[in-house]
Amino acid sequence: MKNYLIIGASSGIGKRLAEIFAEEGTQVFGTYLTHEMESDSERIQYHRLDVTGNSLDLSFLPEVLHGVAYCPGSINLKPFHRIKPESFIEDYNLQVVGAIKVLQMAMPALKASGSASVVLFSTVAASMGFNFHSQVAASKGAIEGLVRSLAAEWAPIIRVNAVAPSLTDTPLGAHLLNSPEKKEANAQRHPLKRVGTTDDIARTAQFLLSENSGWITGQIIHTDGGMSSIRG
Repeated sequence: MKNYLIIGASSGIGKRLAEIFAEEGTQVFGTYLTHEMESDSERIQYHRLDVTGNSLDLSFLPEVLHGVAYCPGSINLKPFHRIKPESFIEDYNLQVVGAIKVLQMAMPALKASGSASVVLFSTVAASMGFNFHSQVAASKGAIEGLVRSLAAEWAPIIRVNAVAPSLTDTPLGAHLLNSPEKKEANAQRHPLKRVGTTDDIARTAQFLLSENSGWITGQIIHTDGGMSSIRG
């Protein structure tokens, strides 16, 4: 049986990804921060973890890991002149430094599997210029650079990729989709004329973590309704 670590498995994409793996019979070690989780499945173990803390306790992990998904994120949209430099640092600590800490600690277990996969999360805003997205894009741009560098360094044993969604219907994006009018307006911005779902993104992450993507590494997969590449 394979073992997967999902950081941020308490809601949104991370929660759906944990459910998908559990349904397959895979063992999931999921983490949460503020909302204590109890699993309905024996295939999911939940543990509290603050990735911004000075020291991380990952002693609950097995000696062999087949994959890691790092899901924490934020969506803070403001005009650039209104963003304090400290806010950029907070995002960077959560999304980049947190991922670095987890991956450094998980690396021995990933290598022990002989063939492992890591999935991080970027955003369509890292490759396209959107108003008020400077704080989001700065950290996610760093994630994309990290993905390519680690993919080179860890090949051929550990594959490293990222998923770059557009706006997705998750608790994180709820304030942008909290009315039928907002949801429809955002749907119409995408060539496929709908907003992404947690299942859309989680299924992409599942594919990248599985052996079905065994010849893919160092890639940023744009699961974004066509936003980054076509005009509908």
